Amino acid sequence: MIPARLKFEHVACLRGERLLFEDMNFALGKGEAALLTGPNGAGKSSLMRIACGLLAASAGKIERDGGVAFAGEAAALDARLPLAGALLFWAKLDGVGRSEVVGALDAMGIANLAEVPVRMLSTGQRKRAALARVIAGRAAIWLLDEPGNGLDTAALDRLGTAMTAHRARGGIVMAATHQPLALPGAVEIPLGTVR
Repeated sequence: MIPARLKFEHVACLRGERLLFEDMNFALGKGEAALLTGPNGAGKSSLMRIACGLLAASAGKIERDGGVAFAGEAAALDARLPLAGALLFWAKLDGVGRSEVVGALDAMGIANLAEVPVRMLSTGQRKRAALARVIAGRAAIWLLDEPGNGLDTAALDRLGTAMTAHRARGGIVMAATHQPLALPGAVEIPLGTVR
């Protein structure tokens, strides 16, 4: 079992002069999931960045137990390297090995692209590669910002299977999305109209 916990207490986010949200409270434990919903500009991506520590909250307290993996708009993979090599770079930083990378490539249906340079991948293939990076890292908390963008039905099904397996091991999944995702029992965290 993975030790996992993510808790927001009275968290606020001010970007420039705009208050995106305030008094945000939620707690996620082992095997739980949350869906961040709301219109563009409501603060979904900002909340994800606060959750992983890339952005400081304007107020409140964030508690995390377990490692965090974030998949945002950019794949964060070296475009010059073959896909497997780019994933192995992150795997070493995460303290995992080649077998986790191979398993993640297989989980996202891109094992056949292991030797293809990242720069040659299509938009959908890059998205699956970014998700494979999260899967391979074995972090307790997955933060997925619009994970379904650019994915076809088969890739969405693979993502759903990976998220289910992660939760079954005790991991947490939080996803910001405009489209339906296979996260049964997920808590919805709606973000309102931009002020």
